[in-house]
Amino acid sequence: MKSLDDRVAVVTGAASGVGRGIATVLAREGASVAVADIDLGSADTLARELTDQGLEAAAVAVDVTDRESVGQMAGSVLERWGRIDLLAANAGVFPAADIADITDELFDRIMGINVKGAIFSIQACLPSMREAGYGRIVMTSSITGPAVGAPGYSTYGASKAAMLGFMRNAALEVAGDGVTINAIQPGNVRTPGFAELPPEWQQRMVDVIPMGRLAEPEDLGWAVRFLASEEAGYITGQTLVLDGGQILPEG
Repeated sequence: MKSLDDRVAVVTGAASGVGRGIATVLAREGASVAVADIDLGSADTLARELTDQGLEAAAVAVDVTDRESVGQMAGSVLERWGRIDLLAANAGVFPAADIADITDELFDRIMGINVKGAIFSIQACLPSMREAGYGRIVMTSSITGPAVGAPGYSTYGASKAAMLGFMRNAALEVAGDGVTINAIQPGNVRTPGFAELPPEWQQRMVDVIPMGRLAEPEDLGWAVRFLASEEAGYITGQTLVLDGGQILPEG
């Protein structure tokens, strides 16, 4: 694939977990990366790690649930680099709650970060892409919701399915502008949240994966890198499942 040199990428939720893997891969592939996160301290730590490796990166504070904050994020990226070519709309949360325990506050938080956060980010970055006649947008959905389910994750699953509904319709709107919108659907990923689970639960999560291991954040980063490439320019409105075969078994 062509290098990402001279491309500018925005990665939301980039300070840790999946976002960190995405930002790291894109930076190593040559992109200038805006490490965007509500945790500016952690975002700055990653940006410094990348720049110490001779890569181009900068931390940007953002609250993806706040339209004004997202607009300021995009503005700061444009002020620094003059363009936005790639957006990984990755920021997300995954709290669990049984159906009877879903409160208005919980529902609004999950939908606000996972769905509205992605929409706000796309709205803020899209004008630069349309002006240039080129753009790649990749959303981080999940297999949970669109493909499989788990007790306690009904609201989370609903948010991840909603992201795909938005993606397919939005992809049609920008299809003539040189902009593609796709999504990745990860299964179980080795993130800081996974490390906090009881050991027996961790093992159960690994046992359901035919490949016998969790995804690493960088595995997702490489999938985003492909969908963000020039070569993937004829792919839009599609999803790429990254689950080590987790949803394949019939029984």
